Amino acid sequence: MLTIQALGVSEGLVKAKAFVLAEPDLTVTKQSVTDIAAEQARVDDAISTAKAQIEAIMEEAGDALGDDAEIFEAHLMMIEDEDFIEGMKNIIEDEKVCAEYACKVNCENFQAMFKAMDSEYMQARAADVGDISMRVLKVLKGISDNMIDTITEPCIIVANDLTPSDTAKVGTKPVMGFITEIGGRTSHSAIMARSMGLPAAAGAGEQARIIKNGDYVLLDGCSGEIVLNPEKEVEDEFDRKKAKFDEQRRMLETYRTQEGATSDGHRVIIEGNIGTPADAERVDAVGGEGVGLFRSEFLFMDRSDLPGEDEQFEAYKKAAEIMTDRPVIIRTLDIGGDKEVPALELEKEQNPFLGYRAIRICLDREELFTTQLRALLRASAFGDVRIMFPMISSLEEVLSAKKMVQNAKEQLKAEGIAYNDNIKIGIMIEIPVAAVCADILAKEVDFFSIGTNDLIQYSCAVDRINDKISSLYRPLHPGVLRLIKMAADAAKAEGIECGVCGEMAGSRGMASVLCGLGVTNLSMSASSILAAKSDLAHHTYEECVKLAESLLGGSSATQNETTFG
Repeated sequence: MLTIQALGVSEGLVKAKAFVLAEPDLTVTKQSVTDIAAEQARVDDAISTAKAQIEAIMEEAGDALGDDAEIFEAHLMMIEDEDFIEGMKNIIEDEKVCAEYACKVNCENFQAMFKAMDSEYMQARAADVGDISMRVLKVLKGISDNMIDTITEPCIIVANDLTPSDTAKVGTKPVMGFITEIGGRTSHSAIMARSMGLPAAAGAGEQARIIKNGDYVLLDGCSGEIVLNPEKEVEDEFDRKKAKFDEQRRMLETYRTQEGATSDGHRVIIEGNIGTPADAERVDAVGGEGVGLFRSEFLFMDRSDLPGEDEQFEAYKKAAEIMTDRPVIIRTLDIGGDKEVPALELEKEQNPFLGYRAIRICLDREELFTTQLRALLRASAFGDVRIMFPMISSLEEVLSAKKMVQNAKEQLKAEGIAYNDNIKIGIMIEIPVAAVCADILAKEVDFFSIGTNDLIQYSCAVDRINDKISSLYRPLHPGVLRLIKMAADAAKAEGIECGVCGEMAGSRGMASVLCGLGVTNLSMSASSILAAKSDLAHHTYEECVKLAESLLGGSSATQNETTFG
């Protein structure tokens, strides 16, 4: 038996066998061969298998692929291209090398050719060549297309980290929970775990590598404790703890149909954070009063091209229809920092969290931004869709973004396409200067949403995904609380809503604190909604205000954490 202490990032207790999601070894060495024909035959076989994989993906997903179908159709055309296939065979014949090495060199040759072309469209095809070549290389090396696809029995996934596409696949498999080597409560894999209601622990470090396939694992997503191959008395205690947790969750079910409010009726709207339309269904199922944050960047990540207007429109429209007349706040593309979009080919930066990201990219790449704004406006004809701009640091950015919304409206109007002309526009308060100048910004928007993940990161100067300094990431730092209070007060003065959509909103017991600070809306993972409603219902508004005031007056984060308990 071995116990590993990680960070609990998604509540719940579960036990199952471990499924270790190891990074495939795609290292290629130059090996000489003597049987040229046999090696060329391996290329033909790998091409046939890779082609069959693509066709199977398209058949299994069907209409759900949407515009992604065009990507796979392009991949099919390229993988059948004689020049692409002959390129590998010629390298084998000319250099007398193995098929794996020929695949690698052929990929580099084709990518260099595409990147040298003047056409931006053709340059983008270099990414497709990489995807196809990677698929062929995996076949040659006998590696599964995606290990998650091989899961058939209940398990707990163990990985270095999970990408958004990995977590999407997890939702279709009998996965009970997961453990990651890196990350923390605000990492994307943790956020996705909470959205799906899966227990998870992150930041297990090198100890996670001790876990082997088939190890029997007890996972406590509340405390972050992981036990390998437990003794009977340890498992019995775990079972008792799980039964108590499950009973508490059942008791929270009584809040499913209740509005978010304090015991004396002070309203706080409780909404959900989502990354896909499917997440909206989970928010709806637990009584969410809307979507306070739709992370639109998840439509852009883990793919070789950019989603078109129609694909985006369908996703936004579906979320709006699921929520019926409840608000759906969609954040415009928020990439950069720890979120990458390969198709944009952004340069690596020394300080990506402080660099070319979010609204800065959108205002710079007007075509990209206009495509998204048109899709958002079109979706507004099917529900209470609202637009939110991330990482705002100045009034000029707000005015420029609003002007682009107006331009997109005029385009749609000229084309006779329906949209809500009175669509609400808001901004995220996540940069300290935005909170300090909130009184100025509030005059230009319909709502605020405080992104506490980045607000804490920037105000405390703490990289929120750096495990070495995670102890300095303090939501209850009096300086952070004062920034939240400034934004809430400015919003109230202008008569607009002020929400919180960062992970702080869904943290245990924080609903009453944020209510006392003057926040009007809280948006969180679906799994936290019932607990937040319960927290509010067990306090009067006066109690919330007094708690907030005591924390605002605290001398340090440590003192506040002690006060908060």
